[in-house]
Amino acid sequence: MGWNSSTSIGFVFILAFLSILKTAGFWNSSTSIVLVLIVAFLSILKTAGFWNNDRRQNFPPGPRPLPIIGNLLLFDLKRPYRTYLELSKKYGPVFSVQMGHRKVVVISGYETVKEALVNQADAFAERPKIPIFEDLTKGNGVVFAHGENWKVMRRFTLTALRDFGMGKKAIEDRIVEEYGHLAESIASQEGNPIDASKIINAAVANIIVSILLGKRFDYKDPRFVRLVTMTNENMRLAGKPLVTVMIHCSTKKNVSGRQIFIYINCIFTWQSFEFSSFYLNDFFQEKSTTNGYFHNGNLLSLVSNLFTAGVETISTTLNWGFLLMLKYPEIQKKVQDEIEQVIGSNPPRIEHRAQMPYTDAVIHEIQRYANILPLDLPHETAADVTLQGYFIPKGTYIVPLLTSVLKDESQWEKPDMFYPEHFLDANGKFVKKDAFMPFSAGRRICAGETLAKMELFLFFTSLLQRFNFLPPPGVSNSDLDLSPAVSFNVIPKPYKMCAVARS
Repeated sequence: MGWNSSTSIGFVFILAFLSILKTAGFWNSSTSIVLVLIVAFLSILKTAGFWNNDRRQNFPPGPRPLPIIGNLLLFDLKRPYRTYLELSKKYGPVFSVQMGHRKVVVISGYETVKEALVNQADAFAERPKIPIFEDLTKGNGVVFAHGENWKVMRRFTLTALRDFGMGKKAIEDRIVEEYGHLAESIASQEGNPIDASKIINAAVANIIVSILLGKRFDYKDPRFVRLVTMTNENMRLAGKPLVTVMIHCSTKKNVSGRQIFIYINCIFTWQSFEFSSFYLNDFFQEKSTTNGYFHNGNLLSLVSNLFTAGVETISTTLNWGFLLMLKYPEIQKKVQDEIEQVIGSNPPRIEHRAQMPYTDAVIHEIQRYANILPLDLPHETAADVTLQGYFIPKGTYIVPLLTSVLKDESQWEKPDMFYPEHFLDANGKFVKKDAFMPFSAGRRICAGETLAKMELFLFFTSLLQRFNFLPPPGVSNSDLDLSPAVSFNVIPKPYKMCAVARS
């Protein structure tokens, strides 16, 4: 992707020829201007990648870029994953695009993504340095961290979450308590049309807050409301076209993240909670004397990472889930029938999931269909690697196209439809699918996957146990819009529903 030896030799010959002209007396001010223009033009072509050794090295193919802007004009900047899907049809499962000065390799389809993130996990485990995030996080935390700092923080995160009870009865009890508060809040609306997204977000946020701070907050607590609101707003802001360009195109620290406020409000709000309140703080203090990675910068970034990831993914999936239940009342009815058969009027517990294959299939299909993180977060190659016969050098920006996995026609019978039978065999038993990768895969797989699965099952079943979810009066199932809103993740457009208590 740089200036290869042939180009360098050619350029030297140009300079030598111009030097001969000068010696022979043909040099004047006009010649100087021409030389400057030639050098500038050659520099633009070099920077844009027109002279490189990609072809010799068998670099992944892709559309020819324009100078300076690369392939930017090809993209739907509100939903770039759609452009990547179209390009994959033309160039195959491994292809490249140029976003500004940055070369990007996109990997698509189940087999290719698995080969990269799972079979060659170490080679694809790094995270690129994205200026607007580097400016804010300084490489701290776990989501945008690199190298040894990332390894230390990820190990610590997994250990801490296990110590706090992730996947155990202690966390389950907190979720059971919280879905009681959520159900009461919904019931207080007495079946009138509501936009439940904010209270669903608050309920989910209280789970991760209870882990981090050891207590839950009232849904109307001002600091808690601000934290949840700012987290949602930051995700919406991160999906704006301008920010998409900054994330994908910027290769130098020439753009300040503070100018667009990504994550700033969320971080400032967390600072309003004293550090001593964080359960994580005790662990950090124990290790800070023996390990230089345990400092306040890593602590604050890690807390923000855990909160944002722990709230946005689960609440967005639940909001899609209830919209889909409005759209497909016959599926909602089947879930409720299974709840009655297995649980009855008892509180749902995680042990019930194994006895409820249809409900489990519906929740998995909500995750697959909703496709809330279609691009995954970007990866970077930690070493030179060969993928599907193409050479990808160390330090290459990698986009795993998760939407192409969750909708791979070779893996799913009806990839573009909401079809719970994707996860059921002929006898109605639940079937695991390797191509089910909503949490990504490999070294960078979501650290909170176990917690997320527990929350999705308990919140979803508890609310369907207590309520029938219906469209507002005058709105039919066919009127409901399943197209997503613009955001960093894929969220449903705002909608209202009626939650009618079941007798």
